[in-house]
Amino acid sequence: MQGELIERAAKLLEDGTINRVLGWAAGDFVYDITPTVFNSAEELKKNFVYNDFCGANLSKYLVEESQKEGKIAVFLKPCDTYSFNQLLTEHRIKRENVYIIGVECNGKVSAERLHSLGLFGITGIKMEGDNFTVSTVYGDKTVAVSEAEDERCKSCKSRKHVVYDELIGAEGEMLDSDRFDMVEKIEAMSPEERFAFWQGEFSRCIRCNACRNVCPACTCETCVFDNPKSGVQNKGAVNDFEEKLFHIIRAYHVAGRCTDCGECSRVCPEHIPLHLLNRKYIHDMDRLYGPYQAGEEVGTMHPVLAYTEKNDAEASIVQEGGIR
Repeated sequence: MQGELIERAAKLLEDGTINRVLGWAAGDFVYDITPTVFNSAEELKKNFVYNDFCGANLSKYLVEESQKEGKIAVFLKPCDTYSFNQLLTEHRIKRENVYIIGVECNGKVSAERLHSLGLFGITGIKMEGDNFTVSTVYGDKTVAVSEAEDERCKSCKSRKHVVYDELIGAEGEMLDSDRFDMVEKIEAMSPEERFAFWQGEFSRCIRCNACRNVCPACTCETCVFDNPKSGVQNKGAVNDFEEKLFHIIRAYHVAGRCTDCGECSRVCPEHIPLHLLNRKYIHDMDRLYGPYQAGEEVGTMHPVLAYTEKNDAEASIVQEGGIR
């Protein structure tokens, strides 16, 4: 598919439909993929890649890029299109300056999962049925998709694009996702067990802000955590309260707007399952207000902002419903 994407983008550059392309480029290693803007067909042919390691959600980069002169083409996977729609709803992207090319996605690979299986010196990867053939400097290895796939892809909500100007590959479909299974498992714990679980996860936080910086729902020009008067500006936690404060406040800030793309967990260097915290809020809203998926449609108001006297969840309902 990589060649097809390059050819199509180069054609759009040639006929003047666009003046640049937002896609992926390889870094020092085949799995070290970097979101990149390409300004010419020559750059595309030299550096553009699309493979099983291209998990990065490109939608957030359009907050800045769509404000520039001319139209930019962007390749969006199904989960990315939900983030795009949500950013459009929040008036953070100029739709007229973006040309969306939807690309088929059947899940992406986690390089760290491959490393945990003892695979190093990786030079390439190819899906063959239910397995990946991973090429390394030491030879080829066969790995089951279930062993190599990124954790968030195992519980993907949808492989259906909700917005695009043209599509390359299959459109995909909504999935019967089990993404709330782990949330319910945590909810079934006693309060003490839940506290210990999250304490153990948050204790590894080094306050690198990678989760905030990559999150499509975090687009404030100045974050509250960058306020020098806040007392928590870009610093490592000095006690176990600060580490929880940062993540819980951030989760509340994106509640109702999080599309569950899983970027926060993907980039966390300490492997904290931050997406579970956001999924908890998503699951609560579904149970209290009915099913709602952020980014599925442009312009919809999420339940946290909407209020109806007849159907809104009141304190008594929350208590009776046992939301924990």
